[in-house]
Amino acid sequence: METPAPGTRQRLVDAALRAFAEHGVHNASLLEITRQAGQRNRGAVHYHFGSREGMIAAVLEQHADDVGRREIELIETARSRPDDDLASVLEALVRPVTEVSEMGWSGRCYIVIVGELVQQDITPLGPEVQAAMARTGGYELFALLRDRLRPMAMDLALENERLALVTGCVMRAVADRARAAELPPTGRETLPTERFIRNLVAMGTAMLTAPLPADG
Repeated sequence: METPAPGTRQRLVDAALRAFAEHGVHNASLLEITRQAGQRNRGAVHYHFGSREGMIAAVLEQHADDVGRREIELIETARSRPDDDLASVLEALVRPVTEVSEMGWSGRCYIVIVGELVQQDITPLGPEVQAAMARTGGYELFALLRDRLRPMAMDLALENERLALVTGCVMRAVADRARAAELPPTGRETLPTERFIRNLVAMGTAMLTAPLPADG
């Protein structure tokens, strides 16, 4: 039995996934997305999604449950580990996004888009986008990370800075690996998935636990 062709809305979402990943969620042309989806009606995006923000939310919904569900599973495992075990918590960040990035072109594009959004204030994008991002998880994970960083007695500003830098590093590394899968080989060896995950977790742990800088 043949697989039914995707409907107009899904074709638009697929085109947006590719366009947002390549050009950014703010710069991608809605008219070009409409054209790539095979639609002649220039108002197709607004008809199906209401706005660019509505389309971004629809794109985020594609794999939000995949990331969120896996993260919850790994957080439960991390909670069973000793209170100073940061690596198990970081694995709950690294492993889900890496696994989704390997779900074909859609997963790869998705992680590039999420990697862009986690580096900015998404409040102006509205409640739909905020809700979709929330479904990917993160709140429980960062609360647990903060609990386990507390013995280091960092001030809040430094703690926030480290968490932001580690998150950015992780998302950029996974997104870059996802992009590389679409490009011709460069000669640089690509680590197998499990080794890539373990290496990125180890690097993130080292960043979070680096010696505190001297005052001044």
